Amino acid sequence: HRVDRRQRQMCKETAQKTEKIQTVKIKTSAECGQCKDRIEEKLNYTKGVKFSELNLRENFLEVKFNSEKISLEQVKNVIVALGYDADELKANLKAVENLPLCCRPGGMK
Repeated sequence: HRVDRRQRQMCKETAQKTEKIQTVKIKTSAECGQCKDRIEEKLNYTKGVKFSELNLRENFLEVKFNSEKISLEQVKNVIVALGYDADELKANLKAVENLPLCCRPGGMK
C-alpha cells in the first residue's frame, strides 16, 4: 500500500506541474527575420517563458510559459513593448518608431 500511495502522490505532483505550463498562439504584426529574432530572444529570456517561436508565414507566435511565474497578459505586454501587436493589444508607438524600417507595419511590402 505504501508504494501505491507514493506513486499516486508522484503522479498528482506531475499533473500539477503540467497544469502550470500553458501553450498559446498569439497573433502578431511581426514581418521579417529581424522581428522573429527580436521577439524570440526577448521572450526566451523572460522569466516564466519556456519557449517561443514566431511563424512569419501566418503571423503568429507560439509561446509556452509557466502561468505561476508570468501571465498571458504579461507575455503580450512584452511583445507590445517591443513594438509589435499581440492579439487585441496594439504595439507601443514609441517602440514601433525605434524598429528598423523593415520591421515596421508594412515595411516588408
